[in-house]
Amino acid sequence: MPADPPLLAVRDLCVSFPARGRMVPIVEHVSLDLHAGEIVGLVGESGSGKSVTAMALMGLIDSPGVRVTGSALFRGRELVGMPQRQLRRLRGRDIAMIFQDPMTAFTPVYTIGWQIDEQIRAHEKLSRHAARARTVKLLADMGVPDPAHMAQRYPHQLSGGLRQRAMIAMALSCSPALLIADEPTTALDVTVQAQILELLRRLRGTHGASILLITHDMGVVAQTCARTLVLYSGRMAETGPTEAVFDRPGHPYTAALLDAIPPLYGPRPDRLPAIDGIPPQPADRPAGCAFAPRCGHAHETCLPAPPPPVPIGPGQQAACVLPAEGTPLPPRGPMTECTA
Repeated sequence: MPADPPLLAVRDLCVSFPARGRMVPIVEHVSLDLHAGEIVGLVGESGSGKSVTAMALMGLIDSPGVRVTGSALFRGRELVGMPQRQLRRLRGRDIAMIFQDPMTAFTPVYTIGWQIDEQIRAHEKLSRHAARARTVKLLADMGVPDPAHMAQRYPHQLSGGLRQRAMIAMALSCSPALLIADEPTTALDVTVQAQILELLRRLRGTHGASILLITHDMGVVAQTCARTLVLYSGRMAETGPTEAVFDRPGHPYTAALLDAIPPLYGPRPDRLPAIDGIPPQPADRPAGCAFAPRCGHAHETCLPAPPPPVPIGPGQQAACVLPAEGTPLPPRGPMTECTA
């Protein structure tokens, strides 16, 4: 683990929304470290709290009555509770976000270039000509063909892959230290996915950006991330070095996600394993482990209260006490690189 302090240190982050006359926890006690030049994966099914975690870190949750507690230190500065005026100075300049759907993240009535120009001029004192020159260069660096012409186009005139590249160009326009990528390959075909992932990997060297990569695709995590945090129903299921998490998952949910990856070698299965049931609604979580109703390894220790994270290897923790009780998880082979 790097000796330097983390660029981003999150401890016990909790996000609750008012509903049914009470505060319903959406994200509970999430902790993570992100060091300079590192890519960390935040993974889980839809509804596991990944995007809410990112939005809370960015200070973008403005729903009435929402409660955000815990700590999120970015370069030693506390993000939780930071006034909006200070957050606006940080967002875009020091911390940037690639949103899940670039079609809705861009304003449809302005050109791509105008919107990137505006982002640059909001944080730096540049002329329109200088801002446009940087915009064109950024689009070219992101692999956008004929960037000067593309900058004059509206979002609906670009393909999904080009819109995503333009979104990444906007996020990088002020050279942020931290880049939060919220499912940047969603709805893209496999070839474009691979290009976007390769682009993200290169950003560490070309722009020095650390990346928090949010995804539901374990193959993307295997290709890209040094460390992985698995969320389930807003709670941490497992965290650790990606290779260790893939080779020796401690939580049954992590193992179930990995089993759903199509095998690259050996006989082709007739049907991929699936996790029975659906994640619980936040207001209806069971008292104990939220995954217990869908888990074939649930036992008495899981049921009274959410199990606390326990160390299971160097730098690896899981909110599960297997195999001390219940049915042990089957052994897994060494991690092989997965295709996105």
